[in-house]
Amino acid sequence: MLKDPVRATVVAALSASAVVAAGFTPAVAEAPGALISAQTEPAGWHGLARGSSVEYWMTDSAGVQRPASGAMFLPDGDAPAGGWPILAYNHGTSGSGPGCGGQADPELAPLPLHRAAEDGLIKRFVDQGFAVVTPDYLGLGRFDTGPHPYLEVRSEATATIDLVRAARAASPELSRTWSVAGTSQGGHAALSAAHVQAEYAPELDFRGTAAIDAASDVEKILLFLGPDVPSLPGSTSFVVSILAGLRATHPELDVDSYLTARGKALVDDAGTQCLDEILAATKGVTSADFLARSLAPLREPLAAYMMLPTSGYDAPILLTMNVTDTVVPSPLHAALVAQLAANGVDQQVVTGTGQHGSVSPEQLAAIDGFLARVNLAPTQR
Repeated sequence: MLKDPVRATVVAALSASAVVAAGFTPAVAEAPGALISAQTEPAGWHGLARGSSVEYWMTDSAGVQRPASGAMFLPDGDAPAGGWPILAYNHGTSGSGPGCGGQADPELAPLPLHRAAEDGLIKRFVDQGFAVVTPDYLGLGRFDTGPHPYLEVRSEATATIDLVRAARAASPELSRTWSVAGTSQGGHAALSAAHVQAEYAPELDFRGTAAIDAASDVEKILLFLGPDVPSLPGSTSFVVSILAGLRATHPELDVDSYLTARGKALVDDAGTQCLDEILAATKGVTSADFLARSLAPLREPLAAYMMLPTSGYDAPILLTMNVTDTVVPSPLHAALVAQLAANGVDQQVVTGTGQHGSVSPEQLAAIDGFLARVNLAPTQR
């Protein structure tokens, strides 16, 4: 159950009203990216003048159509010939329950300072002439579809690409040209979308990816966790969130058999909580407290669930990385860069010395220049 009664009430009301207004139930299968509704929001929503909340159909990792939500922001003035180029922006970690995404309904989202920083980035992109779309991700928006599959590559990708499709259906001002950016989990989602877009949405013209402190290679660390291995400081909330998503999407794995009674309770609760609640619940919890046995047997399922591909990208990538990052430690950033380089991926790396998810003036300038360059380049398809 949702722990915040106000958030629970609002999410339930939003889901019910959207379903009634559209004249169907979420069980009805629709084409990926089909528009459910687009609602113009008042000026000042997310700090921008021209924002809309969007509800749409997306494909989950099992190929099932699910309802999802997100937001769309348009620049001022008339669109250029061919329409506004689209930038999909993917947000960082926000939890696992309904209403935690904060894109379609920003008043419900946790960690307002974190959200404000990302809203500032979105405004920057809109001011540069991009139509920005930003998904809640599966399970984090207006529809209670079960625990969010945290760091699942496939559903992050489809939530992003299907929102691009739905936004184009909602607004004739949008181009078929698009790029993707994201921070932390959002960087992981951006790279996931970039990897599958050619196969999943060949009708669109994809140009490139800008990822800020992207989560990567976390699955390799998980394999070492067990009741006899100390947890990394602050990592338990993320492990619990991953296990909640893995359990929901792959019941055949019997994730509960890896958990103590306390661990099962934490995973149960995490599936309905936002990040601030998960952090509070897992504070001081050790591996021995929540794990009954090693996670090593989950090596292959975890890799399939969350491992970022390191080859097969057909558009350039910009990675901004903070070498002082303690949330996604710098060795993990370095491992991603090395793997992409070994596979000949077209990547540019700009380092910084800030906290996780922060961008220095030099990194911001690099992102601006990268997006301008790739969107002005001749179409690839």
